[in-house]
Amino acid sequence: MLKLMIISSSIRQGRMSNRVALYFKNYLKEEYQINAGIIDLQEMNLPLLQERLKFLDNPPPALVTISQKIKNADGVLIITPEYNGGYPAALKNMMDGLREEWYRKPVAIASVSSGSFAASQVLTSLGFSLWKLKALLVPSFFQVAKVQDSFREDGSPVNKTRTDKNAASIIKELVWLATITK
Repeated sequence: MLKLMIISSSIRQGRMSNRVALYFKNYLKEEYQINAGIIDLQEMNLPLLQERLKFLDNPPPALVTISQKIKNADGVLIITPEYNGGYPAALKNMMDGLREEWYRKPVAIASVSSGSFAASQVLTSLGFSLWKLKALLVPSFFQVAKVQDSFREDGSPVNKTRTDKNAASIIKELVWLATITK
């Protein structure tokens, strides 16, 4: 069975993107019988990293945990809001603390915004960073506009039929890529 990890990258109070992480956890279970784990960067509370994990004498336990989870995963789904056209500093910090973990790792991106543009600008900056880390980026994206109106706090979508249809393309691609690279 495939092992997938979902990264919930917002650490802000009142964050909405974690709703999408919860949705995908449930969606993967219902549609693919995959028990995906969630790496919640808010819960992990990583300090600002000065170096990559492999060069740290006394690495933060949270970074070691994240490293192991990503290494053991067959694929990763990153849920990210857009902050001023980019992705959260907490996600950048975590990504830059790792290197080998991303090498040829299938990765999909779900972008989330409270506005109407569905965080379209973050796809370029995050995609470029993943490319530099030599991750295998899924060519489909899942974009959520007005997340506060689209998902409830527990992760359930307001319009399940439409949301599941949109999720299907990105998850089919991630599952396919994770399967062939396993």
